[in-house]
Amino acid sequence: MTDARQIDVHHLLNLAGETILVTGASGNIGRGIARRLAEAGARIVIHYHSDSVSAESLAAELNADAPLQADLGDEMAVDAMLAAAQPTMVVNNAAVQPVAHLADTDLAAWRAVLAANLDGAFLVTQRAAQAWDDGGGAIVNIASIEGTDPATGHAHYATSKAGLLMFTRAAALEYGPRGIRINAVSPGLIDRDGLADDWPDGVGRYLERAPLGSLGVPQDVADAVLFLLSPAARWISGTNLVVDGGMSAQSRW
Repeated sequence: MTDARQIDVHHLLNLAGETILVTGASGNIGRGIARRLAEAGARIVIHYHSDSVSAESLAAELNADAPLQADLGDEMAVDAMLAAAQPTMVVNNAAVQPVAHLADTDLAAWRAVLAANLDGAFLVTQRAAQAWDDGGGAIVNIASIEGTDPATGHAHYATSKAGLLMFTRAAALEYGPRGIRINAVSPGLIDRDGLADDWPDGVGRYLERAPLGSLGVPQDVADAVLFLLSPAARWISGTNLVVDGGMSAQSRW
Protein backbone atom coordinates (compact mmCIF):
# COMPACT_ATOMS: atom_id res chain seq x y z
CA MET A 1 0.00 0.00 0.00
CA THR A 2 1.23 3.51 -0.84
CA ASP A 3 2.25 5.51 2.22
CA ALA A 4 -0.15 8.48 2.32
CA ARG A 5 2.71 10.63 3.61
CA GLN A 6 4.42 10.20 0.25
CA ILE A 7 1.44 11.36 -1.83
CA ASP A 8 2.19 14.36 -4.00
CA VAL A 9 0.59 17.57 -2.72
CA HIS A 10 -1.55 17.80 -5.85
CA HIS A 11 -3.21 14.50 -5.00
CA LEU A 12 -3.86 14.99 -1.29
CA LEU A 13 -7.54 15.81 -1.88
CA ASN A 14 -8.10 13.08 -4.45
CA LEU A 15 -10.85 10.65 -3.40
CA ALA A 16 -10.84 8.53 -6.54
CA GLY A 17 -11.64 4.92 -5.73
CA GLU A 18 -13.71 5.77 -2.66
CA THR A 19 -17.43 5.10 -2.33
CA ILE A 20 -18.94 7.67 0.03
CA LEU A 21 -22.39 7.45 1.56
CA VAL A 22 -23.84 10.88 2.34
CA THR A 23 -26.90 10.70 4.57
CA GLY A 24 -29.49 13.42 4.19
CA ALA A 25 -27.96 14.28 0.82
CA SER A 26 -31.19 15.77 -0.50
CA GLY A 27 -30.90 18.74 1.88
CA ASN A 28 -29.05 22.03 1.43
CA ILE A 29 -25.76 21.10 3.11
CA GLY A 30 -25.96 17.46 2.02
CA ARG A 31 -26.17 18.42 -1.65
CA GLY A 32 -23.12 20.65 -1.31
CA ILE A 33 -21.15 17.87 0.35
CA ALA A 34 -22.13 15.29 -2.26
CA ARG A 35 -21.20 17.58 -5.12
CA ARG A 36 -17.77 18.45 -3.73
CA LEU A 37 -16.85 14.85 -2.93
CA ALA A 38 -17.92 13.84 -6.42
CA GLU A 39 -15.64 16.55 -7.83
CA ALA A 40 -12.82 14.96 -5.81
CA GLY A 41 -13.39 11.71 -7.70
CA ALA A 42 -15.49 9.73 -5.24
CA ARG A 43 -18.46 7.58 -6.14
CA ILE A 44 -21.37 9.08 -4.20
CA VAL A 45 -24.23 7.12 -2.66
CA ILE A 46 -27.16 9.41 -1.90
CA HIS A 47 -29.39 8.72 1.08
CA TYR A 48 -32.68 10.47 1.74
CA HIS A 49 -35.56 10.06 4.15
CA SER A 50 -38.52 11.75 2.46
CA ASP A 51 -37.44 14.16 -0.31
CA SER A 52 -37.18 11.74 -3.22
CA VAL A 53 -37.47 14.48 -5.85
CA SER A 54 -34.36 16.35 -4.68
CA ALA A 55 -32.47 13.10 -4.16
CA GLU A 56 -33.24 11.83 -7.66
CA SER A 57 -32.34 15.20 -9.17
CA LEU A 58 -28.96 15.14 -7.40
CA ALA A 59 -28.33 11.56 -8.50
CA ALA A 60 -28.95 12.56 -12.11
CA GLU A 61 -26.66 15.57 -11.76
CA LEU A 62 -23.82 13.47 -10.33
CA ASN A 63 -24.45 10.46 -12.57
CA ALA A 64 -24.85 8.46 -9.37
CA ASP A 65 -26.80 5.28 -8.72
CA ALA A 66 -30.43 5.50 -7.65
CA PRO A 67 -30.76 7.16 -4.23
CA LEU A 68 -31.37 4.98 -1.19
CA GLN A 69 -34.33 5.73 1.07
CA ALA A 70 -34.04 4.74 4.71
CA ASP A 71 -35.28 5.63 8.16
CA LEU A 72 -31.94 5.87 9.97
CA GLY A 73 -33.55 5.03 13.27
CA ASP A 74 -34.51 1.59 11.95
CA GLU A 75 -31.75 -1.00 12.35
CA MET A 76 -32.97 -3.20 9.52
CA ALA A 77 -33.27 -0.22 7.18
CA VAL A 78 -29.73 0.92 8.01
CA ASP A 79 -28.37 -2.58 7.47
CA ALA A 80 -30.11 -2.83 4.10
CA MET A 81 -28.87 0.60 3.04
CA LEU A 82 -25.26 -0.18 3.91
CA ALA A 83 -25.46 -3.57 2.20
CA ALA A 84 -26.61 -1.82 -0.96
CA ALA A 85 -24.17 1.08 -0.71
CA GLN A 86 -20.98 -0.76 0.32
CA PRO A 87 -19.33 2.54 1.33
CA THR A 88 -15.66 2.98 2.10
CA MET A 89 -16.41 6.31 3.79
CA VAL A 90 -19.48 7.91 5.37
CA VAL A 91 -20.78 11.42 6.00
CA ASN A 92 -23.44 11.42 8.73
CA ASN A 93 -25.27 14.56 7.67
CA ALA A 94 -28.96 13.72 8.13
CA ALA A 95 -30.62 15.79 10.86
CA VAL A 96 -33.70 17.76 11.83
CA GLN A 97 -33.78 21.25 13.36
CA PRO A 98 -37.20 22.23 14.70
CA VAL A 99 -37.65 25.34 16.82
CA ALA A 100 -39.49 25.11 20.14
CA HIS A 101 -38.91 26.67 23.53
CA LEU A 102 -37.92 24.17 26.17
CA ALA A 103 -41.04 24.87 28.24
CA ASP A 104 -43.20 24.01 25.23
CA THR A 105 -41.34 20.83 24.24
CA ASP A 106 -43.03 17.58 25.18
CA LEU A 107 -41.20 14.29 25.66
CA ALA A 108 -42.18 12.95 22.24
CA ALA A 109 -40.77 16.00 20.46
CA TRP A 110 -37.59 15.84 22.56
CA ARG A 111 -37.08 12.18 21.77
CA ALA A 112 -37.79 12.69 18.08
CA VAL A 113 -34.96 15.19 17.67
CA LEU A 114 -32.44 13.13 19.63
CA ALA A 115 -33.44 10.02 17.68
CA ALA A 116 -33.09 11.73 14.31
CA ASN A 117 -29.81 13.46 15.10
CA LEU A 118 -28.06 10.84 17.25
CA ASP A 119 -29.52 7.38 16.66
CA GLY A 120 -28.87 7.48 12.92
CA ALA A 121 -25.24 8.52 13.32
CA PHE A 122 -24.76 5.78 15.94
CA LEU A 123 -26.29 3.03 13.80
CA VAL A 124 -24.60 4.02 10.55
CA THR A 125 -21.21 4.39 12.24
CA GLN A 126 -21.46 1.11 14.12
CA ARG A 127 -22.68 -0.90 11.13
CA ALA A 128 -20.24 0.67 8.67
CA ALA A 129 -17.33 -0.02 11.02
CA GLN A 130 -18.44 -3.64 11.36
CA ALA A 131 -18.32 -4.00 7.59
CA TRP A 132 -14.79 -2.57 7.46
CA ASP A 133 -13.40 -5.70 9.02
CA ASP A 134 -10.12 -5.32 7.15
CA GLY A 135 -9.50 -1.91 8.75
CA GLY A 136 -9.49 1.56 7.27
CA GLY A 137 -12.40 3.81 6.46
CA ALA A 138 -13.31 7.33 7.49
CA ILE A 139 -16.43 9.03 8.85
CA VAL A 140 -17.36 12.68 9.22
CA ASN A 141 -20.30 13.68 11.41
CA ILE A 142 -22.01 16.99 10.68
CA ALA A 143 -22.55 18.61 14.06
CA SER A 144 -23.16 22.33 14.74
CA ILE A 145 -21.74 25.25 16.67
CA GLU A 146 -24.87 24.84 18.78
CA GLY A 147 -23.24 21.71 20.20
CA THR A 148 -21.16 24.06 22.34
CA ASP A 149 -23.17 27.31 22.17
CA PRO A 150 -26.97 26.81 22.34
CA ALA A 151 -29.58 29.08 20.85
CA THR A 152 -33.00 29.90 22.29
CA GLY A 153 -35.62 27.49 21.04
CA HIS A 154 -33.06 24.85 20.14
CA ALA A 155 -32.55 22.98 23.43
CA HIS A 156 -33.29 19.60 21.86
CA TYR A 157 -31.24 20.32 18.73
CA ALA A 158 -28.26 21.75 20.64
CA THR A 159 -28.28 18.80 23.03
CA SER A 160 -28.30 16.33 20.14
CA LYS A 161 -25.33 18.06 18.51
CA ALA A 162 -23.40 18.16 21.79
CA GLY A 163 -24.01 14.43 22.02
CA LEU A 164 -22.82 13.97 18.45
CA LEU A 165 -19.56 15.74 19.26
CA MET A 166 -18.88 13.41 22.19
CA PHE A 167 -19.95 10.41 20.12
CA THR A 168 -17.39 11.46 17.51
CA ARG A 169 -14.61 11.42 20.08
CA ALA A 170 -15.74 8.17 21.69
CA ALA A 171 -16.05 6.40 18.33
CA ALA A 172 -12.65 7.69 17.22
CA LEU A 173 -11.15 6.29 20.41
CA GLU A 174 -12.68 2.84 19.98
CA TYR A 175 -12.26 2.41 16.23
CA GLY A 176 -8.89 4.14 15.87
CA PRO A 177 -6.88 0.96 16.52
CA ARG A 178 -8.50 -0.48 13.39
CA GLY A 179 -7.37 2.49 11.31
CA ILE A 180 -10.84 4.06 11.13
CA ARG A 181 -10.80 7.85 11.41
CA ILE A 182 -13.87 9.66 12.76
CA ASN A 183 -14.19 13.45 12.90
CA ALA A 184 -16.86 16.14 13.05
CA VAL A 185 -17.56 19.40 11.27
CA SER A 186 -19.55 22.07 13.12
CA PRO A 187 -21.10 24.63 10.76
CA GLY A 188 -22.35 28.03 11.76
CA LEU A 189 -25.29 29.66 9.97
CA ILE A 190 -25.36 28.35 6.40
CA ASP A 191 -27.27 30.29 3.79
CA ARG A 192 -30.11 28.81 1.77
CA ASP A 193 -32.79 30.12 -0.55
CA GLY A 194 -35.24 32.24 1.41
CA LEU A 195 -33.31 32.23 4.69
CA ALA A 196 -33.05 36.02 4.94
CA ASP A 197 -36.81 36.31 4.36
CA ASP A 198 -37.68 33.54 6.83
CA TRP A 199 -35.36 34.74 9.61
CA PRO A 200 -34.28 38.33 8.98
CA ASP A 201 -33.47 38.98 12.65
CA GLY A 202 -31.21 35.96 12.99
CA VAL A 203 -29.42 36.59 9.72
CA GLY A 204 -28.90 40.23 10.66
CA ARG A 205 -27.44 39.36 14.05
CA TYR A 206 -25.11 36.77 12.54
CA LEU A 207 -23.82 39.18 9.91
CA GLU A 208 -23.25 41.82 12.57
CA ARG A 209 -21.35 39.56 14.98
CA ALA A 210 -19.44 37.10 12.80
CA PRO A 211 -15.85 38.38 12.41
CA LEU A 212 -15.74 37.47 8.72
CA GLY A 213 -19.02 39.32 8.16
CA SER A 214 -20.89 36.77 6.08
CA LEU A 215 -23.03 33.66 6.25
CA GLY A 216 -21.56 30.36 5.20
CA VAL A 217 -22.56 28.48 2.08
CA PRO A 218 -22.80 24.69 1.67
CA GLN A 219 -19.45 24.59 -0.13
CA ASP A 220 -17.74 25.90 3.01
CA VAL A 221 -18.93 22.85 4.93
CA ALA A 222 -18.24 20.55 1.99
CA ASP A 223 -14.61 21.65 1.74
CA ALA A 224 -14.07 20.91 5.43
CA VAL A 225 -15.58 17.45 4.93
CA LEU A 226 -13.39 16.87 1.89
CA PHE A 227 -10.29 17.73 3.90
CA LEU A 228 -11.19 15.42 6.79
CA LEU A 229 -11.94 12.48 4.51
CA SER A 230 -8.86 12.99 2.37
CA PRO A 231 -5.29 11.75 2.81
CA ALA A 232 -4.41 15.32 3.83
CA ALA A 233 -6.07 14.53 7.19
CA ARG A 234 -4.52 11.08 7.52
CA TRP A 235 -3.38 11.66 11.15
CA ILE A 236 -6.49 13.50 12.33
CA SER A 237 -9.21 11.68 14.26
CA GLY A 238 -11.58 12.57 17.06
CA THR A 239 -11.53 16.28 16.30
CA ASN A 240 -14.18 18.90 15.53
CA LEU A 241 -13.54 21.37 12.73
CA VAL A 242 -15.60 24.54 13.28
CA VAL A 243 -16.74 26.30 10.10
CA ASP A 244 -18.57 29.43 11.25
CA GLY A 245 -16.98 32.58 9.86
CA GLY A 246 -15.20 33.14 13.16
CA MET A 247 -18.38 33.34 15.25
CA SER A 248 -16.91 31.06 17.91
CA ALA A 249 -14.18 33.64 18.49
CA GLN A 250 -16.76 36.16 19.75
CA SER A 251 -16.68 37.10 23.41
CA ARG A 252 -19.71 35.80 25.30
CA TRP A 253 -19.65 38.52 27.96
